Amino acid sequence: MAKTLEIEFKGGRKAFVSNDMEFPCVVGDLVIVQAEKGEDLGRIVNMGYLVDQRAGDQNLPKLLRKPSGDDLKQSVENAELEEQAVNDCALRIEEHGLDMKLVDGEYQFDRKKITFYFTSEKRVDFRALVRDLAAKYRTRIELRQIGVRDEAKRIGGVGVCGRRLCCTAFLREFAPVTTQFAKDQNLALNPTKLSGACGRLMCCLLYERDFYQEAIKEFPQIGTIIQTEKGAVRLSKVDIFKENAVLQYENGDEEILSLEALQELLQSTKKKKNKRRGGMKNKKKRKEGPSVE
Repeated sequence: MAKTLEIEFKGGRKAFVSNDMEFPCVVGDLVIVQAEKGEDLGRIVNMGYLVDQRAGDQNLPKLLRKPSGDDLKQSVENAELEEQAVNDCALRIEEHGLDMKLVDGEYQFDRKKITFYFTSEKRVDFRALVRDLAAKYRTRIELRQIGVRDEAKRIGGVGVCGRRLCCTAFLREFAPVTTQFAKDQNLALNPTKLSGACGRLMCCLLYERDFYQEAIKEFPQIGTIIQTEKGAVRLSKVDIFKENAVLQYENGDEEILSLEALQELLQSTKKKKNKRRGGMKNKKKRKEGPSVE
């Protein structure tokens, strides 16, 4: 029986819990676990050796029980109350004139806490708002500022690839993504095509970066001038999948060479240069004459 479980809560929030009571569980089961000063409801998304390794030796909250019929009924009621609370909070934000965008709200299963998630370009003084909400709901209120990528993760959606957003489907942490990743893949630096639903550069630009960096090492740098029998040409494009390169002549004509042919051309050019340098050195020595000791 699995001792450690990975639980997913609303909005993709995940945590490890300890199954000390050894409840029989499978992936997909709903469970009630310990939360901060209360209980919370989540779904098992992973279990086994790798989960044990990732969780480590930290002190984990415990799995309390499998949900009963009454627990499931309360979960449905919580969802309805969350929707009402979000609408109410949005109105109060407008009344207080706060520069913040409310993203979502989440009731703790036992209703001892409500967490509101929001985005903002700057820090927001929401103390008066918290007092208003606490006075109405008579429970702990937490307002948590998140980034736009976290907003997309909570809301979910479909990417340009036609699949669920990576942040919603499987990403646990966000790695920094820069335009250099697009340059490494010879992509046009068009923000509308490189940006995801969150408005930031797409996380998937990171996935194949290592492959592109290794593959591009087989080619000279774009813009390199190569001397051929037909004259000087400039390396204008490379295709790492077809393993060919496009050479452009001074008159604008283009020629496509395979990677193998390009490497042979470079080797031949290098040999000619070395031979030319060797001939110049020998000529210089003959002019200087024999050395005298």
